[in-house]
Amino acid sequence: MNTALSAQNVSVSFDGLKALSNVVLDILPERVTGLIGPNGAGKTTLVNVLTGFQAPDEGKVEMDGQDIGGRTTHAIRRLGLARTFQSGRLFGELPVIDNLEVTGVGLGLTRREACAKAEAMLDWIGISPLADRIAGGLPYTDERRVAIGRALMMEPRYLLLDEPAAGMAAEEADDLIALIRRIVAEMKCGVLLIEHNIGLVLNICDHIHVLDSGEIIEDGSPAAIKASEKVRHAYMGTQAEAKGVVL
Repeated sequence: MNTALSAQNVSVSFDGLKALSNVVLDILPERVTGLIGPNGAGKTTLVNVLTGFQAPDEGKVEMDGQDIGGRTTHAIRRLGLARTFQSGRLFGELPVIDNLEVTGVGLGLTRREACAKAEAMLDWIGISPLADRIAGGLPYTDERRVAIGRALMMEPRYLLLDEPAAGMAAEEADDLIALIRRIVAEMKCGVLLIEHNIGLVLNICDHIHVLDSGEIIEDGSPAAIKASEKVRHAYMGTQAEAKGVVL
């Protein structure tokens, strides 16, 4: 059995415009895979395809050898594939603890079991003091951490993080790196990191895919990505100069 979350020759068009073109990507357990590219490259569209929010026009998605195409997003989540969103999408009127409890109940736990799991998850991440805070009033970076905690309920096999470091200061981004490493090491989870913070991606990822205009233009180790002239000219040059990253 192929143990991976795989996009196999995935293509998506919107009103005749190609958003993704024959994308091939594997996310392996116990590894951090990076996905980078400029705005409009198709990164979020690919995450939506992987998690069932968008049906591909061509190609398919497999998880551990099983075709998961055509399943509802809820069913895919129960199979062990979780994600976060760029906008957080917390239940803003509810306390933080309830945001995690709702997920636990949705995944089949009783209310008491979900409460215990939620408390344990907040403690594991290190944000227990936020438990009774109303989610809609959280600072942006705390909202991101709560969103990750919610996605980790029931310890998924694969976790897709869509721009988790957005708006974070350098010290907060370092804390995020440490958290992702713990997720991989302790939960044995495969992580896909979609991120504009190039330095963070180069620091933590085992393998990186570069998406541009809906196509994977390069993939390889962080060292290979840094050394790639194709990546430098197609994407990294402009982005690196803007962010002060030396390639």
